[in-house]
Amino acid sequence: MHLTYREWWSLAHGFVFGGGFLLSFAGVMIVMYGLRREDLTERGVAQHVLWLKLGTAAMAVAAWGTVILGTWVMYPWYRSGGAKAALLSSSQTSNWDKFGMEWKQHIAWMAPFLATTVAFLAVYFGERLANDRRLRLLTLVLFMGAFGAAAIAGLFGALITKISPVV
Repeated sequence: MHLTYREWWSLAHGFVFGGGFLLSFAGVMIVMYGLRREDLTERGVAQHVLWLKLGTAAMAVAAWGTVILGTWVMYPWYRSGGAKAALLSSSQTSNWDKFGMEWKQHIAWMAPFLATTVAFLAVYFGERLANDRRLRLLTLVLFMGAFGAAAIAGLFGALITKISPVV
């Protein structure tokens, strides 16, 4: 199997960074769910907080890597002749360029900002997240927002790539 130059970049964008984001999201979700003071010993809270800090940092790095590669490496290929011409040549897919790709770019940038905010809250507040239910809930809402933004952008990206792959 031979991958082209653009396919390697696409692989890094989708599988390495995007997959890393999803894996770290799942891990942080498990740690966040288990982070309740009444269920843990003092040592257990410290271990959970350590994993929370590492997981949220990994999630933020993966989110930034995904959108930076998507915006400055992948997106220009769609805007140049090949894929854009294929999108605009079909009346059925002409709206994907106007709505899907542009909106995807805007919503995708919310994911790293929210993920970085969650990582900051985890590092700054640390063990206080185990004690303060409202702070933990705020962190969880921001965390779910980051995942939601990434999921919407990923879905649009997959649909657009299905219609007009970058080759």
